[in-house]
Amino acid sequence: MSLPASFSLSGKVVLQFGGTGHLGGALVSALASAGAALIVATRDKESVRDSVAQATQAGHAVFAEEADIRSEPSLHELRDRVLAAHGRIDGVVFNAVSRPMSGFDDDLAKWEMSMAVNATGFFAAARVFGDAMAARGSGSMVAIASMQGMVGPNFWLYDSPAAHPPPDYFFHKAGMINLTRYLAARYGPRGVRVNAVSPGGILNPAKPPSEGFLSRYGEMTMLGRMALPPEICGPVVFLLSDAASYITGANLCVEGGYTVK
Repeated sequence: MSLPASFSLSGKVVLQFGGTGHLGGALVSALASAGAALIVATRDKESVRDSVAQATQAGHAVFAEEADIRSEPSLHELRDRVLAAHGRIDGVVFNAVSRPMSGFDDDLAKWEMSMAVNATGFFAAARVFGDAMAARGSGSMVAIASMQGMVGPNFWLYDSPAAHPPPDYFFHKAGMINLTRYLAARYGPRGVRVNAVSPGGILNPAKPPSEGFLSRYGEMTMLGRMALPPEICGPVVFLLSDAASYITGANLCVEGGYTVK
């Protein structure tokens, strides 16, 4: 395969968990534009209607499927529907995330709600679809982790204590990174690669942070700014593609140098 072609997802069937938000929508656009037949798994089809419609109108093959990552039977049903409709699964992107916690002192019930999606749900989906790809002898999984799974919080970045990030996110993103390594070891002999992408702070133009936060955050990076959603998408496409055929168990940091400055 020629080098440019190896970066394409043309002919691949890719399943994306988590198609909402400024990163989820950008991933839908990027994966579809790279040529994948893309299935967006969501608990509510209405939540991804606009992004799916935009991709479809642009001539891409994008489909929405309802599934609950917290339910193993729901994941089995999703797997069976995707295989029946498309014949195979070549790639999976785990971008689903739940953020019920707002602070350190929240009720423990919110911690448990978070883990149901971000820990148990991630493992359940990885096992169901990892097994499906391993049965064919090929595939690639990409987990959207976070640099906050690698470092502790810098509370001084934030404008007030009320804006401090809650602890559950740090816990489950760190677990996601190391479970990625476990999954890579398990599925590698069966032809399935498993990698993580750890973004830094992503700028949401619709809800920009304060100028003070942007200035302080910029000082923490080598590039002097937050990321834009498309800048996270390129590494995900790369890891799904044949260009990354000898990469597995990796955690690709996409954080402007934040964790090494």
